[in-house]
Amino acid sequence: MAWQEVNFDGLVGPTHNYAGLSYGNVASASNRGQVANPLEGVLQGLDKAAHLRSLGLIQGVLPPHDRPHLSTLRAHGFTGSDAEILTEAWRSSPALIANVASSAAMWTANAATISPAPDTLDGRTHFTPANLAAMYHRSIEAPTTARILKVMFPEGERFTHHAPLEGGVHMGDEGAANHNRLCADYGEPGVELFVYGRGAFETAKELTYPGRQTMEASKALARQHGIKPGKALFVRQNPAAINAGAFHNDVVAVNNKNVFFYHEEAFTEVPKLQDTIRDAMDGTQVAFIEVPKAKVPLEDAVKSYLFNSQLVTVPGRKGMTLILPSEVKETPSTRLYVEELIATGGTIHHADYLDVRQSMRNGGGPACLRLRVALSDDDRAAMGGNTILDDARLETLRVWAKRHYRDRLMPDDLADPKLMEESFAALDELTQILQLGSVYDFQR
Repeated sequence: MAWQEVNFDGLVGPTHNYAGLSYGNVASASNRGQVANPLEGVLQGLDKAAHLRSLGLIQGVLPPHDRPHLSTLRAHGFTGSDAEILTEAWRSSPALIANVASSAAMWTANAATISPAPDTLDGRTHFTPANLAAMYHRSIEAPTTARILKVMFPEGERFTHHAPLEGGVHMGDEGAANHNRLCADYGEPGVELFVYGRGAFETAKELTYPGRQTMEASKALARQHGIKPGKALFVRQNPAAINAGAFHNDVVAVNNKNVFFYHEEAFTEVPKLQDTIRDAMDGTQVAFIEVPKAKVPLEDAVKSYLFNSQLVTVPGRKGMTLILPSEVKETPSTRLYVEELIATGGTIHHADYLDVRQSMRNGGGPACLRLRVALSDDDRAAMGGNTILDDARLETLRVWAKRHYRDRLMPDDLADPKLMEESFAALDELTQILQLGSVYDFQR
C-alpha cells in the first residue's frame, strides 16, 4: 500500500489585508496599512499548488474561513441584520472588525496538529485543531477548522478528531507550525518532534515576543494522539529565534522524511537534540543540515523565510527539493547559501523559487500556506469532500477567484457591507465546488 505526504494549501481569503495584527511577526508589523491584493494572493497560492502538482506531488486545498465572522460579533452583543451588525461594530471598534475579518486562516500550517496512523497506538490518523490562543484574530478559527477537517477526514476506523486544547494561553497550541515528523518513509513509524516556546506556568523573562506554543500543550497533544512510547520528543525553541521574529518554529526549521534543515540558533541544546533524535529513530540515519549563523544571520533567515520553505521528495528527481519564496533569492546571504547547498550534491539537490508575495508581506511563506498529511492510498479513498486538485479543479478555482475577489483592499474597506456580501457569496460557491457542505456559520 503506497503512502504519500499530501499538502493541503490554504486559499487566500477575499478579505486578505494588511492590518498588522500578529505581534511578534516582523513582516506583518512592517507592512501594516499597505494596499493588499486578494485576487493576486489567491492566484499566487493556486500557482504554487499547480507547481507542486506539476512535480508529481498530490496537492489539495483548504478553504478560507467566513470573514467577517459575524458569530463572534453577535457574541459581543451586536444585533440586527448582517449589515447593521458590521456597521455598528465598526463604529464601536474598528480594531475588533480588523480581527474578525482577518484572512489569517489561509496559513493552514496553523490549522491543526496531525499524527499519522503509523505513529499512533490505535493505528488511526489523529487531528487536533489548534486553539491559536496567543492571538485574538486567530483564536476564533478552531470551530470552523474542526468542521472542515471532519468533512475531509470522516471520523471512523481511519481518522479520529479531538477538540482543541482548553486552557487559553497557558495551553497555547499553534498547530503543525511547531511540529515536525521524522521517518524513513511516510508509511513507516516516525518520531514526532514538538517544539515549544515556553513553559505554561513560567514567566519566560528572556522573551521579547510571546512564546506562543507551551510545553504543556505539546505534551497534551502527544498524549491525546496516543503516540507510541518513546516516539514523541519535546524541544524548546531558542528564545533568540523568537525575539528575532520566528514566532513559529517553521520560520527557522523544516524537515522531510529523515532530513532536518534548520538554523544554528533554532533550538536550545542542539547537540543534545541530535543525539535524542538519533536514539528515537532506532537506527534510521538522519541527515542534519545545520545552517550556521556566520553564513546566514538569524535576521536574514527570518526576513527571507529560508526555512519557511517546503522540503519535498519529487518523483524522478535525485535528492530532495526546496520550494522557496522568491525573497530567498533576493537576500544575498540566503541566495548564496542555497547555491552552495545545491552545489555540494548532498541530500538537497534542487531549489524551486515561487512568488507568494501577498502572503509573505503578511508574514507567511510557502510552509505557512500548507498543512501536511501523510496518507495511504486507502486513506485518500476514504476522504470526504472534493479538495484534492486536478487540472480541471485548478482552473475552476482560478475562474471562481477572478469572479469574486477584489484586486485592491485596504484595512478600512473591511467596514464595507458589500465586501462582506461578496465574501460570503464566494465562500458559499466554494463549498459547492469542494463539496464540503455547510461548514460556515452564515450557512447554518
